[in-house]
Amino acid sequence: MGSLERGDGAGAAAGGYKRGPPPPPPPPRAPAGAGGPRRVSARSRLARFLLFEKVDYLQWIGTAAAFFFVTIVFVAFFPGSTVFERPTTLLPSRRAGGGAGSGRGGAESLLPLGLGGLETGEGVAFEPTRLKERWARERREEADSLAKLGRPVRRVGVRKPRLAMVFGHLSPDAMQLQMVSVASVLEAMGYEMKVFSFNDGPCSNIWRTIGITVNFLPEDTNLHISVDWLDYDGILVNSIEARPVFSSLLQEPFKSIPVIWNVQESSLAHRISEYNSSGMIQILGGWKEAFSRANVIVFPNYVLPVMYAAFDSGNYFVIPGSPVVSFQTDRITSRSYVQDVRVSMGLGLSDFVIAIVGSQFSYGGFLMEEALLLQAVGPLLQQYPSENTTQFDLKVRILTENITEKHRMVLEAVALNVGFPSGAVEHVAVEDKDKLLGISDLIIYGSCLNELSFPSVLVQAMSLEKLVIAPDLGIIKKYIDDGVNGLLFPRKSIGMLTQVLLQAVSNGKISVLGQKIASAGKAHAKNLMASETIEGYAVLLENVIKFPAEVINPLTAGEVPVALKQEWKWHLFEDVKYLYHMNETLTGYNILQKLEEEWRSNQMDGHHSNASKIDETFSVMAWEEERADETANLKKRLEEEELKERSEQPHGTWEEVYRNVKRVERMKNDLHERDDKELERTGQPLCIYEPFFGEGTWPFLHRSSLYRGIGLASKGRRAGADDIDASSRLPLLNNGYYRDVLGEFGAFFALANRIDRIHKNSWIGFQSWRVTARKANLSKNAESAILEAIQTQRHGDAFYFWVRMDQDKRNHANQDFWSFCDAINAGNCRLAVLGAFQSMYSLQVDDDLNTLPLMPNDGDTWSVMQSWVLPTRSFLEFVMFSRMFVDALDAQMYDSHHQTGHCILNLHRDQHCYSRILELVVNIWAFHSSRRMVYVDPETGAMQEQHPLIGRRGQMSIQWFSLSTLKSMDEDLAEEFDEDHPDRRWLWPQTGEVFWQGLYERERSIRQQEKERRKQQSKDKIQRIKKRARQKTLGRYIKPPPDDVGSFNDTRTNF
Repeated sequence: MGSLERGDGAGAAAGGYKRGPPPPPPPPRAPAGAGGPRRVSARSRLARFLLFEKVDYLQWIGTAAAFFFVTIVFVAFFPGSTVFERPTTLLPSRRAGGGAGSGRGGAESLLPLGLGGLETGEGVAFEPTRLKERWARERREEADSLAKLGRPVRRVGVRKPRLAMVFGHLSPDAMQLQMVSVASVLEAMGYEMKVFSFNDGPCSNIWRTIGITVNFLPEDTNLHISVDWLDYDGILVNSIEARPVFSSLLQEPFKSIPVIWNVQESSLAHRISEYNSSGMIQILGGWKEAFSRANVIVFPNYVLPVMYAAFDSGNYFVIPGSPVVSFQTDRITSRSYVQDVRVSMGLGLSDFVIAIVGSQFSYGGFLMEEALLLQAVGPLLQQYPSENTTQFDLKVRILTENITEKHRMVLEAVALNVGFPSGAVEHVAVEDKDKLLGISDLIIYGSCLNELSFPSVLVQAMSLEKLVIAPDLGIIKKYIDDGVNGLLFPRKSIGMLTQVLLQAVSNGKISVLGQKIASAGKAHAKNLMASETIEGYAVLLENVIKFPAEVINPLTAGEVPVALKQEWKWHLFEDVKYLYHMNETLTGYNILQKLEEEWRSNQMDGHHSNASKIDETFSVMAWEEERADETANLKKRLEEEELKERSEQPHGTWEEVYRNVKRVERMKNDLHERDDKELERTGQPLCIYEPFFGEGTWPFLHRSSLYRGIGLASKGRRAGADDIDASSRLPLLNNGYYRDVLGEFGAFFALANRIDRIHKNSWIGFQSWRVTARKANLSKNAESAILEAIQTQRHGDAFYFWVRMDQDKRNHANQDFWSFCDAINAGNCRLAVLGAFQSMYSLQVDDDLNTLPLMPNDGDTWSVMQSWVLPTRSFLEFVMFSRMFVDALDAQMYDSHHQTGHCILNLHRDQHCYSRILELVVNIWAFHSSRRMVYVDPETGAMQEQHPLIGRRGQMSIQWFSLSTLKSMDEDLAEEFDEDHPDRRWLWPQTGEVFWQGLYERERSIRQQEKERRKQQSKDKIQRIKKRARQKTLGRYIKPPPDDVGSFNDTRTNF
């Protein structure tokens, strides 16, 4: 009877139901040369078997079962037959090669030839190529540009690097645990941090315990965030719940601050397709804008970047590892009831459950892997001798992302051929992963993809104190020590997996050795990858943040002691981790629901506005009638005026006409509606201007009559505020380069340019919006004190300031003036100022720093942050000096700054270049022009004179800063520009008025010539009128007779 007599078909099928040793291996095949006669014999036997022999019923059943099974396997593994029901990364299908396993029998005889082991495949190879290339390019370009500068730059560290950490809430969760651990290590590295949150929670006390202050942001998205983000060198945003902070970070002047966004939730990724289908384009656009604003988006695994591919702008980065699994496991074990879960999943209390898990990614060869794993588990059936299949003790549950009917059929066929009864092997949806891992006795990781990070499902299984068995992949061997905290099997030998299982399971339960390994695995999983995660954040900060010159370099990641970064800070969360009862899967949905509700309300408002438009159409007819009446009346009035003009009207002289026109213009100006603040401002002696750039500064600007905003750009001005557009008064500010470089000096120059037209107060002041952000602005008491001192002329021509250099955050070491200036300008402040003075005054001092203007260290302080008050006349004098000083600095810096992208006043590429020198130059001018310098306490208004005039004798360089010297220099520059018209690049003429005595005389001469020309034209016109030929009278006018006399055609006869 041929092959059936040998047991090739029925033997295999029958052997699958027996719990005995596997059948012997099949005999070797006949050589190819002997195929002819063998096939003839087979055909004859098959013909006799089908036509003449009596067919056994069990043989027919076995043959049919084998046929259908092979057909199903063939269809399942045929290219293109696998169905994926979700948008995932499709990995290439892998065909296993022959391995050194046991002989082919049982279920393995039904698989394709050569499937003796699990062949390693390639997983998701995510590499942040663009980010790494950009970082390498920036480092290379900076090194080249620094080499081309010609002058060395150095770091004079005077303060710690500052970081802001933003959270959506402070409830205890895995992200809080992770960032507290990271912050503790960053603090040891030298960072100074502050936490911001939109909602309070128990973790606020934890942050304060480790020495980090906590501030709260307004939860209402319509309110402005009153935080000066420029105070921080970088911002760490955590969770998508903190997304409202980007409403501020997307505005100027905060667009250039480095932002790292830690995204660990998948809730937003699940909504992307829904938003697209529902037409919520505005929500998607807002998220894309926020994702693009962040310099780096950090994910804890390689699955989330694929899920958020729609928002990818080349800034995705993965730092593997997170305590989320261990944190969630603790809460699951404290609330789970294994008995109830087993009953709900159809399992008995005495069942031994083996969970087979795999990669989170779908690929073409996972069915083959399941078949091979089931065959390896098959020998364990001998330890469960129960014959009652309904009460079978060994159950296998396979965690699967995609469950299809075809998949179920293949799995059932494989299980039956291995020897499992019906229902012993089933699939479990990924949504029930936590339940499955919680009730399982043994976990087998069956995927052989070479992934880049340790599988999170294994971390969760180890945290639940489950014995895990996994293939010896590189990433798994890195964290699992075989026989210590887990068991490994060779991925190319399926027989070795069976041996590992027989060692792990003894008498139907986990062996004593397996229990010890599981306990060790739980302890190991609690802090698994903690060191790599914390070190990854430290390295990321080194690549993203460019610290200015006054910042002390933090320690590198390699310099941190291993003991600080090898564990999460679990001990800080022992008392609060059970207070967080919200389901972990709901994390991130609060912000999504809030944005969706706002979108729906906007849609409803749009519908209401459309309805109101429909209602307004009914009144259109009435308005049209009204317009028609107005048009008719207007025509009638025009006709009357034309008739009136044709009649004789008395006319006055041209002088009277001019006077009438001017009177009308004055009346128009008087009728100009001014707000209350403008009216109050005209009668007070002082006006303080607040320069600003961008909407991000609005929360820090005042709206009282004493203050007035001045915007450095035409965009970003406050609606309804009496702000000045500096760019319209000084076109130079339309150039973004000079707007950034000049800073507040752009506002100074714009106001000084024809100041009479806009500023009519005897005193002028300025206050930086950053001073208000630091809560160091003038209080009501201080404002009153300054106004009283001005009105009583207590200090005369004085310079009042209220922000001290010795209390500045950048001056922890309490340095003197020039040392502080060097510290914030890469050590080159003195050289730059000396070069500017040499160019201004045409001096030759050979870079001798001792020739700089003396700024004594006499125990008093200096002004910083451009917050001061002085007389308007003195302000114009200061602007006259500043224009020449800035022009000299620009001539010194401009070419190298544009050629190399580097400025000698900073270690890295900087848009502001010499703006930090301009912040301090007012002190040099005020000291050496013999102004009294008075410090005003911003809280109390108490005044204290700094550097008294009596003590300055012999220290001031009055000859270089006197008004006569500056005025003569200003006139020389104006004359050069007016007469020579130089074609070189020259900044000075663009910073204000160009005026000198010769220009005044020429203008006066031009006006006189124009006046003479008009007089001559008038005389010529009179002469032409006098000499004009007059026409003689043609005849006498005869008055017609009255109407009642009769018609002209009537013949009248006189009797």
